[in-house]
Amino acid sequence: MTGKFDDLLAANEEYARTFPYSDLTGQAARGLAMVTCMDSRIDPLGLLGLKAGDAKIIRNAGARVTDDVLRTLVLAVYLLGVNRVLVMPHTDCRMSKSTDDDVHQLISDQYGVDTRSLEFKTVPDQDAALRHDLVRIRTSPFLPQDLVVGGAIYDVHTGRLHPVEM
Repeated sequence: MTGKFDDLLAANEEYARTFPYSDLTGQAARGLAMVTCMDSRIDPLGLLGLKAGDAKIIRNAGARVTDDVLRTLVLAVYLLGVNRVLVMPHTDCRMSKSTDDDVHQLISDQYGVDTRSLEFKTVPDQDAALRHDLVRIRTSPFLPQDLVVGGAIYDVHTGRLHPVEM
């Protein structure tokens, strides 16, 4: 793994010298799971005033509640102390600027790769997609009916959350 990752391995050595989290457990200390996008402009703990160990962070392209996210939430709720879930997509998301067909075509044209067997779950209407995903969590037969579920859109240009009421 050396060579192209030397900068990361060196940074990890420095980080490990003063590693402050060895006493944390796998439990979500604040009972929170957050589903958010993989966008590197999002600091999920920092934007909510949280610290390491407070929450379970689940990230994917577009902050979509997929089958794998539901599987992860079931584990987080029953095994890791989660009692509330925040679904948080963001503004200026590449997934909200294209359709699945657009993405398939772009990848095919630019890289010669046929991705049509994949569903990218693009988000032409972010508000509707977020509401759909909140309902998906709330109606899951695998999650407790009293699980607290909320949604908000994070503005990557201001750092503010805009709650979505259901």
